[in-house]
Amino acid sequence: MTINETPPMTRLAEHTARLDFAKLAPEAFAALIRLDGAARRGLEPALLELVKIRASQLNHCAYCLDMHSKDALAAGESFERIMQLGAWHESRHFYTAREIAAIELTEAVTVITDGFVPDAVYARAAEQFDETELAHLIAAIVTINAFNRIGVTTRSVPGHYTPAR
Repeated sequence: MTINETPPMTRLAEHTARLDFAKLAPEAFAALIRLDGAARRGLEPALLELVKIRASQLNHCAYCLDMHSKDALAAGESFERIMQLGAWHESRHFYTAREIAAIELTEAVTVITDGFVPDAVYARAAEQFDETELAHLIAAIVTINAFNRIGVTTRSVPGHYTPAR
């Protein structure tokens, strides 16, 4: 191999999911789908995808990262904004004040084990969202965290999701 040649990419074997949650607990899965639909009301689809991607990054849910990144791209979100989301503190100029407030609240709710959602974070979100929107945003954050926990626990396999048209 010469210096300019790229070595062939070697991938690890794909893992197998532990179980098919949707198949084995269809009522619970359907309830989460309904909650997701209810939470979306009144919020911009692009903002919701950013929230879902950020929570999935924090929760290390590869399946949800795959799904929501693809959904965001299919809906017209830029690759750049998706890629910068993990470093949003340093890349604030890519996002609106409303999106930053939602991302910040997502982080606080997702890592609730730190003890609480800080008053300042909640206040910034409350400045950008009316009370109904804020309630729906909280529901959306809680929902993606539930899906993330299922995906991580069951080891859902990423890479096979195709967004709906």
